[in-house]
Amino acid sequence: MSELYMMTAIITRDRTKEFAAFYDRYHVPVNFITLGNGTATNELMDYFGLDGTEKAVIFSIVTRNTWKKLKIGLEREMRIDIPGTGIAFIMPLASIGGLRQLRFLTGEETFENGEETVLKDTKYELLVIIANQGYTEMIMDAARKMQAGGGTVIHAKGTGMESADKFLGVTLASEKEIIFIVVKKEQKNAIMRAVMEDAGLNSKAKSVVFSLPVTETAGMRLLEQYAAEDEAEKADSAQS
Repeated sequence: MSELYMMTAIITRDRTKEFAAFYDRYHVPVNFITLGNGTATNELMDYFGLDGTEKAVIFSIVTRNTWKKLKIGLEREMRIDIPGTGIAFIMPLASIGGLRQLRFLTGEETFENGEETVLKDTKYELLVIIANQGYTEMIMDAARKMQAGGGTVIHAKGTGMESADKFLGVTLASEKEIIFIVVKKEQKNAIMRAVMEDAGLNSKAKSVVFSLPVTETAGMRLLEQYAAEDEAEKADSAQS
């Protein structure tokens, strides 16, 4: 799905409503907004014209065409390129867990599947699971059944939830938890399937899951070493 992206915008918190209205004008159907604080060094903040004030982080799923329009609007209308306003960037999606979820996140916008080239040899992917608040353990239990490791949870508020009835056939609460889990590429499908079966739209969690390609990692060496040792032990057992 090289034509679909997760778009992330990091802005000063006092402009959250202004940016939400901007997204609405450009017909971006669903956004997930969470709060954060700047943690960069003073030198880095000075370089980008940012400061350490409270931030808002907005996540959206967009097509390439939508991103092109948004980028122009962000620069011309929101003046995001003026130092201190914020930044926005996109990351290509690797997969989405279900057609209904795809329609919900994009508002049924049409797009063309692109052939994966540069990203096809990645070893890891980032699972992004968006669910009703309070069901993290249900989701992690499902993921761990397929040997997923630990996850990171942030709290967010979703907009555009009223369209869930149309696309998903369910009512979604606006209070959300977003769970990030880094998994091996070959594990991804099994873990996504387990989450959709145990904590998907038919459960109270109402999870929507998609994945992003991870092109480089740091800190995964020990996990890879343990996995290699497990494979070696299995091979030894099979031979004995």
